[in-house]
Amino acid sequence: MTVETTPAIDAALARSLVDTQFPQWAELPLFPFTPAGSDHVIYRLGEELSVRIPRHAGAITQARKEAEWLPRLAPHLPLAVPVPVEVGEPDFGYPWQWAVSRWLDGEVATVDTLSGSHEAAVALAEFLTALHRFDAETTEDLTGQPLSTRDTATRSAITKAGDAFDTAAMGELWDAALAAPDSDRPPVWFHGDFHTGNLLTTQGRLSAAIDFGELGMGDPARDLIIAFTLMSAETRATFRTTLDVDDATWTRGRGWALATGLNAYIAYAAANPRVAAQTTRQITQALAG
Repeated sequence: MTVETTPAIDAALARSLVDTQFPQWAELPLFPFTPAGSDHVIYRLGEELSVRIPRHAGAITQARKEAEWLPRLAPHLPLAVPVPVEVGEPDFGYPWQWAVSRWLDGEVATVDTLSGSHEAAVALAEFLTALHRFDAETTEDLTGQPLSTRDTATRSAITKAGDAFDTAAMGELWDAALAAPDSDRPPVWFHGDFHTGNLLTTQGRLSAAIDFGELGMGDPARDLIIAFTLMSAETRATFRTTLDVDDATWTRGRGWALATGLNAYIAYAAANPRVAAQTTRQITQALAG
C-alpha cells in the first residue's frame, strides 16, 4: 500500500494497536517518550518495553529488518543493541508495520559528555570493527548505495545552505570524497546512521547502539559519520588510529558526514534548533577533517 501523507499517530492509536494485537500487554501503562526521533514516534510500554511507530514511508522496513538481523548481530557486538520482541501489523487506519522491543536504559550520548573521551573513541572504533567483521550473507535489498548517488542532492544542498557554511570548502571536500578510491575490501556490514543520537550512555560510559533502520552492506566509510558528530580533533585521531582507517576511506567518511549533515540541515534546521546545532557541528567538523 502506498501512502503519500504522514499518518496521524497519537497515544490512542498506540494503545489500540498494542491492546488488539498483543493483549498480554493491555494492562501495562503506555506513555510517550521524548525527544522522539524524526523517523518514529516512541512510547514506553510498562517498565521493560518500547513501542516504535514509523512516522513516514522511509522508516517502514525497520521493524522487520531489526527483528531479522539484530538477534544475529548482538552476540558479536561489544555494545548492547535493541532486542526485538514483536512486529505489529497495520490496523485502525495506520498503514505500516511497527515494533515492540525491550527497553534499553541509558541517556542519549552528547558532545558535552563524550567528545573529549578517548575511552569512548576506542569503544566506538571497537564496535565498528566488530560490526564490519560480521560475516553473514545478505540479500540485494540490504546493499547500500555508494556515495556518488548523493551527488545531485548534495550539490543542491551546498547551494541551498548559502552563507551558513564555507561553500567553496564544501565543494572541495565533496569533490575529493567522490574522487577517493573505493575500498578494495569486500562490502562490510554497516550501521548506516551512526551518529550521536543513536548511542546511549550509562553513568557517562557508552552502553548501547540503537536505531538500525539503515543497516546494510557496503562502504565502511558510511559509519565514520560518528567521528564528526561526536568527537573532538584529538579523540577523532584516537578513533581513526584504533579503527585503522586509510586516507581514502577517511575522505569518503568526511563526504558521508557532509552529505548527511547537509541533508538534515536543509530539511530540519529551520524548525528545530537542536537539529540545527547538531548538523552545524557535523558539517564544520567534516570540513575540519
